[in-house]
Amino acid sequence: MCGIGGEARFDGSTPDAGAVARMADAMRLRGPDGEGLWSDGWVTLGHRRLTIIDLSDAGAQPMLREDLGLALVFNGCVYNYPELREELRAAGHSFRSTSDTEVILVAYAQWGEAFVDHLVGMFAIGLVDRARRRLVLARDRLGIKPLYLAESPGRLRFASTLPALLRGGDVDTGIDPVALHHYLSWHSIVPAPRTVLRGVRKLPPATVRVVEADGRSRERVYWQPEYVREPAHDGMDARDWQAAVGGALRTAVRRRLVADVPVGVLLSGGLDSSLIVALLAEAGQQHLRTFSIGFNSRGGEAGDEFRWSDLVARAYGTDHQRIRLADDDLVPAVRSTVAAMTEPMGSHDVVAFHLLSEQVAKHVKVAQSGQGADEVFAGYGYHQPLVAVPRHGAAEAFAAAFFDRDHAELTRVVDPAYACDRDASRELLAAELAAPGAETALDAVLRLDTHRMLPDDPVKRVDSMSMAWGLEVRTPFLDQDLVALAAACPPEHKVAQGGKGVLKQVAREVLPADVIDRPKGYFPVPVLRNVDGPVRDLVVEALRAPAARERGLFRPAYVEELLADPEAAQSAAGSNKLWQLGLLELWLQTHDIR
Repeated sequence: MCGIGGEARFDGSTPDAGAVARMADAMRLRGPDGEGLWSDGWVTLGHRRLTIIDLSDAGAQPMLREDLGLALVFNGCVYNYPELREELRAAGHSFRSTSDTEVILVAYAQWGEAFVDHLVGMFAIGLVDRARRRLVLARDRLGIKPLYLAESPGRLRFASTLPALLRGGDVDTGIDPVALHHYLSWHSIVPAPRTVLRGVRKLPPATVRVVEADGRSRERVYWQPEYVREPAHDGMDARDWQAAVGGALRTAVRRRLVADVPVGVLLSGGLDSSLIVALLAEAGQQHLRTFSIGFNSRGGEAGDEFRWSDLVARAYGTDHQRIRLADDDLVPAVRSTVAAMTEPMGSHDVVAFHLLSEQVAKHVKVAQSGQGADEVFAGYGYHQPLVAVPRHGAAEAFAAAFFDRDHAELTRVVDPAYACDRDASRELLAAELAAPGAETALDAVLRLDTHRMLPDDPVKRVDSMSMAWGLEVRTPFLDQDLVALAAACPPEHKVAQGGKGVLKQVAREVLPADVIDRPKGYFPVPVLRNVDGPVRDLVVEALRAPAARERGLFRPAYVEELLADPEAAQSAAGSNKLWQLGLLELWLQTHDIR
């Protein structure tokens, strides 16, 4: 796990090594254990290292293999690197380290651009093929590791974070009206390839981009599971699917133990993280460290789920740590959390993840987490009704359940200078859900949730907040084989038992029934969910700041309407509209974007 960056020039000039060094320095929290810079005429690579696998200098980056004519920077972890190394050795290759980084280099030497097909893990890669004068950029299948791009005539820069690109300088920081439309419609999500800034894009998940030294480039999507029923699964009943999912999940959890440092678990007390703990215990893990966080209750809303996390910790004898924080901890944490955001993230629990990661990083460098289970196994409330919706009705049903605002309301929110002249969010939604490769309305929505929404909401949130403290978080529910299996699973097995039915059946093999059948919980941060007290003051300050007035992003009348009526600020889909606006302004101001 690390921070990577680089610059390629296509106009005959030399890359700006100083800009790449500034970009790398901006990511020093992602990689506090080492740094490196490498140049080769038309391309420069930069790196910040977090030592997880091969703690020696042999695993340092940028990694160069002169004999292969290859150089690499890489962020993430290749879980099957031991098996790949043996396969590549059998093919005649040698190794100078025990790192997964070198396995990627040798895999490219063996298989060329198809190397990504052999990697099991989470990764963002920048690889220089010196003989072919080619830069190869790649991102893992589920978009767990980020890769941001800034292109201008004659130049391409890339980095693990958007603020790193800003630190490099010379980026178009104008607001992208289409991205703003998505942000205000979809719970603050801006799907790849866009970001809220015109001059920055994201390499989409499961994508390889090959960039030639003359600036020509091409992209290919190398993985997309089909959300249809496969003949290979004909005759499988609920018990068969339970066995298949249980086996794939056990493999996913074991894969994510590969490390040269201890691995802990972020234990919320919900089904997903509790199941990870149970399966690790079943696999024989001893002295497992688990961590939970809680806040003050407010207005009858509980601020923690310690009852459940304590139950799981006792059941499996983990070395468990409760982390309780007061409301007074939140306001300064909001500011530091916004500074850590690689893009604006409107979920109220993002601050909780930031605070949790700060504490967990004091004890372990790697932790497993339950993110992704709801998207993969139909765990959200809007998933169950979709079983009765015809395939052509998926877009209407999803929009009714998920959209914070429709296009008509957005005309009242955004100043005309930033307004999108079409309903861009509804158009993208319709195109995604109508695409072939999904059999039912629920299949189409789960594909959208998993492959478009998930990488730019919970996955991005966890990566940004954990890496801000040099903590690597691994997500077994986003294992590529498990996700592909779940995609093929008949919808009725997923929506059973109020959602995640097949997963709950797996859990009944190893977890107490109380944990499985408890009401669904979320990361509880009442003061942020309700945007009151000092958090509200912070939002008001941001929206009324001189920078906000000068930018003129939102119509003043709309802002004042939300400030005057807190109930009007709550969207039917569950977002706080005032927090969305204030957070975006606060993020722009924090990163000095004008």
